[in-house]
Amino acid sequence: MKVLGPVLTVLLALPLLAGCGSDAPPPIDDGTFRPVVELGRHRVTLLDTRQVVPSAGLPSEVTPQASNNNVDVIRHEGRVYMAWRTAPDHFAGPDTIMYVVSSSDELSWRYEAEFALGTDVREPRFLAVDGTLFLYMSVLGVSELEFMPMGVRYATLPPGGSWSGLSELYGDDTLVWRPTTVPDGRHFMTAYNGGENIYTFSGDPLQIHFRTSTDGINWTPVGSGDSVVYEGGGSETAYALADDGDLFAVIRVEATDALGLGSRVCRADRDDLGSWTCNTDFKKYDSPHMFAYDREIYLVARRNVTETGYFGGEGLGNSTVAGLRYVTTPKRCSLWRIVQDELRVAYITDLPSNGDTCFPSVIEGSEPGEFVVYDYSSDPDGPQLNWRPGQLGPTQLYRHVLQFRRR
Repeated sequence: MKVLGPVLTVLLALPLLAGCGSDAPPPIDDGTFRPVVELGRHRVTLLDTRQVVPSAGLPSEVTPQASNNNVDVIRHEGRVYMAWRTAPDHFAGPDTIMYVVSSSDELSWRYEAEFALGTDVREPRFLAVDGTLFLYMSVLGVSELEFMPMGVRYATLPPGGSWSGLSELYGDDTLVWRPTTVPDGRHFMTAYNGGENIYTFSGDPLQIHFRTSTDGINWTPVGSGDSVVYEGGGSETAYALADDGDLFAVIRVEATDALGLGSRVCRADRDDLGSWTCNTDFKKYDSPHMFAYDREIYLVARRNVTETGYFGGEGLGNSTVAGLRYVTTPKRCSLWRIVQDELRVAYITDLPSNGDTCFPSVIEGSEPGEFVVYDYSSDPDGPQLNWRPGQLGPTQLYRHVLQFRRR
C-alpha cells in the first residue's frame, strides 16, 4: 500500500543499500546498515534475475504504464498466470489497469484479460479451486491523499473457458490480502477491514480475518468462532503452515495499537487455526508473502534500511512521525525466515531492489529447492532512491530465481 497525508511533503536523503542474494551476507554499499544474517537449514543462492514488465515477451495487447507493481503469479494447468497493476504512478488514480497474461516458459506471454474500472484497483490475488482459476482484486478510490477501500471483486477462468467479467465478493471496506491453497487442499484467506483508519491516525482499530472456502466465493470463519484473529493496527497478513500443520503468520502493523508499531509474528495450533498468539516485532514487513519448504518457513517482505530497521522505534510509537520517517528512507525487498520455536523473524538476504519495491509473489521453480520470486522495483541498477522518490518514478516487474540448498 502507501503512506498518505502529511508524509507527502517531506523528502530527506539517507545512505542506501544495494543488495543481492548469495550464500554469504549480502554486499552493502557503505557498511552502515549491515543486517545480521541468520541462516537456518539452507543456504540461499540467487541464480538469475530478469525484467519481465516491460519486456519484448509481452503480448501486443498490453501497454505498461510508468508504474508496474502489485503482482501475483500462479501455476495453473501447465501455465504460469501473472496479474499486475499498471498506472501512471504508485498512488491511487482513475487510469489504473489490471492486466492478466500467461506463459508456458515465463519468457513469452499470452494476453488473457484486463480490468479497468475508472478507479484504483490493486492487490491481485490468484486462487485455483476445482480447476477454476479465481482472480481477486481490491477496489479503491482515486485520491492520493485518502485511503478509500471500496470492496473486493473477482473474475474466474473455468476449465477450457474464457475469463469472466468482475463480480462482487465484498461490497464493504474489506480488502483481501492472501488466499492460498495449503498442501492438504484446503483454501484459506486473510483479509482486513477498517483500512480507511490506517492513515488518519485516529486510533480506530482494524480487524484481520482468517477465513476458509470450498468454492472460492463463500468464505466462512476458520473454526467455530468469529473470523477476526487480530484487532488493532494490523492490516496486510501473510501466513503458511508448517510440516506439522501449525500456522505461522506475519501481520504488518502500521497504525498505533497497544503493542506498538511494526509487525506481529503469530502462531496458531493446527487443531485451532482460528486462535492466534502473537509477538511484537518493531520492523514493518510491508507486503508480506510466506511459503514453507523443508521444515522452514520463509518470508519475503520490504525492509527498512536504517540502523535498526524499525518502523517507529521501540515502544508504542507515533504513527505520524514513523510514517514521515519511513517514506524518506531506503527500502529493499528481502528474504527472511521464521524462527519457529522463538516466534521471531530472522534476516537472510536482499533481492536486487531499489527505491519503490516489494510486493512479492512466489512459485516453485523447475528444480528441487528452487523458488521463483516475482516482484516490482525501481531500477535495481539505477540511481539509488529513497522510497518516496521511487513511488513517483517508474517501476518494473522482475523475476528472481532462488536456490535453497541444505547447509
